Amino acid sequence: MNRTLQISFSLKNTYRVNSILYSLKQIPLLKRLLPQTLYQVRGLKIFANVLSAVWEVISVFLGKLLYFATMVTGVGFLYKTAVPEQVFLHILLFLTVIGSFANTYLFNPSRDKYYAMILMRMDAKEYALANYGYALLKVFLGFLLCGLLFGLMQGVAVWQCLLIPFFVVGLKLTMAASSLYHYEKTGKAANENGLTKYAWIGMVLLLAAAYGLPAFGVVVPSAAVAVLMLLSILLGGAALYKIVTFREYREMYQQILAQSMQQMDTAKEKSRQTTQKVISADFSITSRRKGFEYLNELFIKRHQKILWKSSKRIAVVCLCLVLGILLAFYLVPEIKEKSNELLLTFLPYFVFIMYAINRGTGFTKALFMNCDHSLLTYSFYKQPNLVLKLFRIRLREIIKINLLPAFVVGAGLALLLYASGGTEHWLNYGVLFVSILSMSVFFSVHYLTIYYLLQPYNAGTEMKSGTYQMVLSATYFVCFFLMQLRMPTLVFGALCIAFCILYCVVACVLVYRFSPKTFRLRA
Repeated sequence: MNRTLQISFSLKNTYRVNSILYSLKQIPLLKRLLPQTLYQVRGLKIFANVLSAVWEVISVFLGKLLYFATMVTGVGFLYKTAVPEQVFLHILLFLTVIGSFANTYLFNPSRDKYYAMILMRMDAKEYALANYGYALLKVFLGFLLCGLLFGLMQGVAVWQCLLIPFFVVGLKLTMAASSLYHYEKTGKAANENGLTKYAWIGMVLLLAAAYGLPAFGVVVPSAAVAVLMLLSILLGGAALYKIVTFREYREMYQQILAQSMQQMDTAKEKSRQTTQKVISADFSITSRRKGFEYLNELFIKRHQKILWKSSKRIAVVCLCLVLGILLAFYLVPEIKEKSNELLLTFLPYFVFIMYAINRGTGFTKALFMNCDHSLLTYSFYKQPNLVLKLFRIRLREIIKINLLPAFVVGAGLALLLYASGGTEHWLNYGVLFVSILSMSVFFSVHYLTIYYLLQPYNAGTEMKSGTYQMVLSATYFVCFFLMQLRMPTLVFGALCIAFCILYCVVACVLVYRFSPKTFRLRA
């Protein structure tokens, strides 16, 4: 078993190290400095191994910290009238039930399982148990630390906090054992990447119970949660025997991994068919323009469903929300004062909202899939003056698409500010409106710029740029942390407008300077 675990670690680590080295090679500033024989450099391999080991340790706790901070205690703060201890345990109970069948570890058709069991013909039972045990150990340690940390903050008794990791592991073991019994009876293996419709329905109902019931003052009593925890621990102990004595791991994993490959092929085919359906095949669509303007207008007209339809839907939803809040002001006048305070200090929160409704990534993906992946094979398409010209044309179009919902949001916020009691500084209305438009313009520029500077796709339309994904992740985290910022609307709005103007200028310069080299098909 120890030997199997060592080989397992070696497989995962090799794949992770090679991924790290490949990502380093994709960073523009490092690309020229790193040697062509990158994978043979001992020092870089050691560095990548250190990063891999550090990430392995961090992964034990980071995910659990975010899970408790956002989905358990973070949401729990919304229920002001409920007892924090009871809300904490209530939400944790239902989310743990979801995780027991949606995040099994044992029935996850991962790449390392395919390498080890299918290609290397390793003992399937030993490999499965070694990796499953290690995964449960990480879960136990993560929930032990975070359960104590966040549980004590919410007033949960120490003994019940200590039960949390045993409860989580016990419930996972119980669900895993029941899936193994089901396989023995029916010959059908569970696959956490291919949940049935009943599992999805159950997940929705459990989420509704977790977050909906406390809103109506209904929570599972702490004593009942404790009893369910103890029951899960006892069942988990019994389930462990079934997991250890199960004999058909190889046959089961052959089925799971085959299903996974088939699902990937089916997903690719469905994606291709979906893309074809949303592109207009009307040959009467034409344009009177010339050059890149002709190319761009044809692209926009033939991709109306991808580009404008979603933008119009978002705008309608935003309009309905604004009208609903205005109706709430009329029916419940007491909320006006608090709403007015929020509108004058919560503008940073809308950075994340504008990030979420922006269509930048969809626009750039459509550009590559249905236009650039063919045209990038021609040298004239990458000339600096032509690149910048097409960039400006596309930027104009994506800004127009994103400005529709932004206009509704900006005008709606100004209207809500006026309806909730107004403000002494009339500039707040204008800044509130213009800053929302500026955020929309910023994200439009941002996504198109990183697409031109870090073009992430290869000829097979697969994303191959780790740097591009890092920039997208960094954008998300910056927007998320801005939600925690509280600043007067006038100040933050003025900063947004100034930053947007500066970013647009810098983006055009960078695209003109570097995109002839970076805007290309990846290997």
